[in-house]
This record gives sequence, structure tokens and C-alpha cells, in this order.
Amino acid sequence: MAEPQLDFEKTIAALEKKIGELKKLSSAELTPEIESLTARVAGMRNEMYQKLSAWQRVQLSRHPDRPYTLDYIGMLFTDFMELAGDRRFRDDKAVVGGFARFRGKPVMVIGIQKGRDMKSNLFRNFGWPNPEGYRKAMRLMRLAEKAGVPIITFIDTPGAYPGISSEERHVGEAIAVNLRDMFSLTVPVVSVIIGEGGSGGAIGLGVGNRVLIMENAYYSVITPEGCAAILWKDKKFAQTASEALQLTADRLLALGVVDAVIPEPLGGAHNDPAAAAAAVGTAIGESLNALARSTPEKLKVQRYQKFRKMGDFEERSIAETVATAGSAIAAEKPVEEDAAAKDAK
Repeated sequence: MAEPQLDFEKTIAALEKKIGELKKLSSAELTPEIESLTARVAGMRNEMYQKLSAWQRVQLSRHPDRPYTLDYIGMLFTDFMELAGDRRFRDDKAVVGGFARFRGKPVMVIGIQKGRDMKSNLFRNFGWPNPEGYRKAMRLMRLAEKAGVPIITFIDTPGAYPGISSEERHVGEAIAVNLRDMFSLTVPVVSVIIGEGGSGGAIGLGVGNRVLIMENAYYSVITPEGCAAILWKDKKFAQTASEALQLTADRLLALGVVDAVIPEPLGGAHNDPAAAAAAVGTAIGESLNALARSTPEKLKVQRYQKFRKMGDFEERSIAETVATAGSAIAAEKPVEEDAAAKDAK
């Protein structure tokens, strides 16, 4: 099966195919043309990936060949021992986790796992965790706290599963409990957004002392399609929504929502998974080293303050608000009168 191509990559893919066909001819006369096309493709690729739109980065975050949680666990961790079940209902295959070693030191690693084909996607519920997935994750975090080991979470989901069965088992409550209890953890927590970071489904594993995001991942209160369906009643406005949501890594860093952006190989993590994993490993290692010097109490306080200070707010008394609103109305009144006068004329 041919490698899936995103819409904006098709021009480059066509040129690369032509280069491959010319190389098969093995003619010395074609060497200059091959070199010229190769240089052209390299230039186009560099220019394209330096100017990606928010929607194009969303598409890259969903690339079917992009490394998933278990891929990173296999490349960065040793002695992984998966633990299953929430001890209440069942095991959610969309969430994986267990003890492992990171650079020789014990950790608890937890992440959301997608599938690559129909069979594995059905098995993993397309990366949509159910309530029991969040409860399993919290059980493992508490276990890590008892063991005194750091927690590393990998986030890659469009959101929590929105089906009736999920609602019947109280998915909103499960996420809310995770948010509450993660703030009280006394061990370091490093969260890494490796692909999609959608809605409460992402934040349910994302209350970390350090929140890292890969260059072509996104983090948002809702998917672009979901936002478009609500605001414009049409998913075709997803591209517009992705720009308005400020969901790209660079914007999130500027807004203080994430702590660092992990660079990806040119063209995305799927083009060189080993290099992408090395960058992720470096970022996690630096974060754990920085947090290792903090006491349990400082870790809790830092985690709370980190999320508490997000956003800019201005507090006003009721009187000030009324006065400001009155001034605004007064300022607009002459304009309205002028318009009315013009209509009368």
C-alpha cells in the first residue's frame, strides 16, 4: 500500500515519483534533470513546512503513520510492564500504562493509543477513551505515587468517547476526578502531546508539572470540526475554526498553555520516527531533571499555580462594570442618532 499523502503534500509527492521514475532509466543524460528536480523538491519542502497553516498542522497531527504512544514506549523505555483495568468496570484498550524504566530509572508511563487499521482502531476505540480509561489512568498514577516514581503521560486523542454508554458510566465525572486528583499528586508529572490534544479527553491526562507539545501536534478545547459544527453548523469551516482556536504549538507556547515545543523532523514525526523519539526523550529527560530537585509539596504548588495563572483576567466591581457599560452606550448614542437623522432625510 502506498504511503498516505496529505492534500498539501501531493505536489511534492508527484515530483518525487517523477524523480524515482527517471532514476530507474539509469541514463547519464538524465542526471542534470534529476539533480534539478531533487533540488527543487528540497526547496519546496523546506518552504512548505516552514509556513504550515493551523489546519495543515492538524492534518499532520492525524497522519496515520505518525508514532503513537506504544511506539514511543518501545523506543524510549525499557522493562515496560503493562497494567490493566480500572477495578470497577473493565479495561479500556484506548488507554495503556504501566511501570517502565526511562534511562535506567523507574517511572510510570501512561498514554492514549490509536490504531492504524480498521481492526486495531476498533480495538482501541479510535483513541477515544471511555470513563474506565481515565479511572485506570488515575489508579496507575496513585500507584506511582505510592512507589515514589515520576509519571509520564502521552496524549493523542480527539476527545473522550461521546457515546451513550460512556455518558451512562459518567465520563464527565471521571475526567473531573482526574483533574482534581492530579493536582494533589506528590510526584513529578510530565505530559507530552504527541498528536491530537482534543477537549477534556486530553486534559484528563494533561495536568502536569511540565506540559510539552510536539511541533505538529495541537491542543484545543474542541476539535476544529466540532467547533465548526457548533458555530457555523457546517464542518467545512474546520479550517477557519483551526485558525481561531489558537491550537498550534507556537501559539500555545506564547499563551503559556505549554512549557516547551519539541521539534520534529522535516515533514513530520512520521518521516523519521527515531529522530522524533530522540527529541521527545531529550525533552522528557530535561523536564524530569528539573523537577527532581522539588519537594512533594513544591510539586503540588507548582502544578496548581501553573494552571491557575493561565489566561488574562481583569476584575471589576459591579459599579465599575455598570459605569463602563453606560459609557459605551453613551458613546454609541450619537452615532445611532445620526443614522436615524439620515434615514429621516
